Amino acid sequence: MKNNATNGGGFQGYYFEDLEVGMEASYAKHISEDDIQCFADISGDHNPVHMNDEYASQTVFKERIAHGILTASLVSTVLGTKLPGPGSIYISQSLNFRAPVKIDDKVVAVARVAELVQEKGRAIFTCNCQVNGKTVLDGEAVILVPSRPE
Repeated sequence: MKNNATNGGGFQGYYFEDLEVGMEASYAKHISEDDIQCFADISGDHNPVHMNDEYASQTVFKERIAHGILTASLVSTVLGTKLPGPGSIYISQSLNFRAPVKIDDKVVAVARVAELVQEKGRAIFTCNCQVNGKTVLDGEAVILVPSRPE
């Protein structure tokens, strides 16, 4: 199945009718010092475990870690830009933080269609983020997906 997203003025991802259980998409990103700083500035979360080397060295992590929600935002990237893509709307997201993400880690976020709820036009996705093959975050997202126009 091909994504219906366009690069022009008419942005549209997959329609509900185009989705099938098992479809998946991914997005990969190296988490940089600048990413953490920008996320802290945007969110207002300047917890020293993210921002201060000396403080973080005294924690269980022994070094600074990325914000968990920064990692989770990569799932949003998959869902909002790839599958189902533009036009879809978040209904809910559960998150389980399994391990820390550190500066310079490459995070791979994957969303997979687990269930389609026809009567509500919703797709349920399993979500997973990994670093070097190890799960750092998992959860489930419920997404409202537009139907194909008649």
